[in-house]
Formats: sequence, C-alpha cells, structure tokens
Amino acid sequence: MGIDLFSDALFWGLTLSFFGKVILGATVINVHAHIIKERRIDMDVLKEMKRERALGIFAVFLILLGYFLELSYFNYLPF
Repeated sequence: MGIDLFSDALFWGLTLSFFGKVILGATVINVHAHIIKERRIDMDVLKEMKRERALGIFAVFLILLGYFLELSYFNYLPF
C-alpha cells in the first residue's frame, strides 16, 4: 500500500525533471547576473560561462531522463 520510491517511475521522472529545470534556470540567471555585474566579458566571465554551460547540459540530461521515466510510468514506451 505504501509508495516504493526506488521503483516508482513517475516519482523519479517528476523529481529529476524538476531538478533539471531548477538547475537550468539557476544557471541562466547566474550567468546573466555575472555579465551585468562585470559590464564586460573578460576571462573571468568566460570561465564562469563554461562552468555554467556544463551545469546546463547536466540539467537538460535530467529533464530528458525525467521525461523518459514519466513515459515509462504511463506505458507510452514500446519496450
């Protein structure tokens, strides 16, 4: 009757999708704030942008993984 969090695809799909969206939003806000603060793009800003690009890619991966978990929960996947 309880919820099995380790095998509940919907729970994990929603959770990973949520975290991916939050990380992606935070990286976009952070890079814009850094550019506004610096008022120019120098090596410091470029370094920060590279780090945030990696976080953004990870966030997109979480969103995709969450999407496929949600699809599997609703039996929309053919396998």
